[in-house]
Amino acid sequence: MYRTTARELAMHFAFELAFSTEQAEQLLRRELTPEAFQTRGTDEPLYCEFPDKEQSAYIIKIVRGVGEHGAELDGYISRHAKGWRFERIDQVAAAIMRVTMYEILYMPDVPNKVAINEAVEIAKKYVDDDVVRFINGILGSFVRSECAEEQ
Repeated sequence: MYRTTARELAMHFAFELAFSTEQAEQLLRRELTPEAFQTRGTDEPLYCEFPDKEQSAYIIKIVRGVGEHGAELDGYISRHAKGWRFERIDQVAAAIMRVTMYEILYMPDVPNKVAINEAVEIAKKYVDDDVVRFINGILGSFVRSECAEEQ
């Protein structure tokens, strides 16, 4: 399993977090287990291999961060989604952007361009091309205006 897969799993969990009354810790205790992966792996290839210690730590950091900073991240999405109410944004797209913005803001070891490229590649698996372009546009705008000195 590579960091790309760990990032995609973190996006899945961030998506679930948006629809759950659970806190990040509860969701991680329930979902980031060999048993949960074994159950899900029969239907979803992404879950066929359980993350190793490093990948699990990466997933945990992102999911906790998205849980803790969700309002802040949603504020950035709203600010850069000109002409869109947050409620109208595709929830998969929102989860992808939350994960990516968290990486950009709080994980300096992940280059901004890499985070955005990974987000676009993950998005291509789950949403149509218009939404992929929307995600890319918002993330690009976010980096240009909020993180200009780090480019």
